[in-house]
Amino acid sequence: MTDFLLSQILAGIAICFDMLSFQFKDRKKLLGCLFCACILLSTHFALLEQWTAAGMLLISTCRYFTSIFTTSKKAAAVFIVASLTTTFFTFNGITSVLSCSASVLQTTAAFNKNDKTLRLLMMAGICLWITHNTLVQSPMAVVVEVLFMASNLVGFYRYYLRPALGPVDVL
Repeated sequence: MTDFLLSQILAGIAICFDMLSFQFKDRKKLLGCLFCACILLSTHFALLEQWTAAGMLLISTCRYFTSIFTTSKKAAAVFIVASLTTTFFTFNGITSVLSCSASVLQTTAAFNKNDKTLRLLMMAGICLWITHNTLVQSPMAVVVEVLFMASNLVGFYRYYLRPALGPVDVL
């Protein structure tokens, strides 16, 4: 089995955790699923020799685990500095900028106490990851993020848009 094929399989498994994540309203369950997905995706990018992205996902794994227990802005700052430092040492052009920017947005999201803001910041980060994954030519990573976005949008609708619309009358 080639490294590319194995990377795509790992990304496929990560899809399951991503799809599940935003169907939870409970922050701890949501972040626990993201923790699992990030372990798989970090390995995925390491197999593709995309070192900045692999580093961002490894940092994300630690970040999501930590943010289960705290929303401390100091903890968020530590992870943002870690992302910037990793990017400095692994810099490889625009893909490094995209993955670092996505990581910073998602770090801000993970340590946000407000579920709605968390979801909106995650969506912004997802857009950057989709662009990154397209540029590094990883089809499963693109699918991961597109489905992650879809799951996030469904969860956002369920918790924030549908209640605002009120009950729907059927004939």
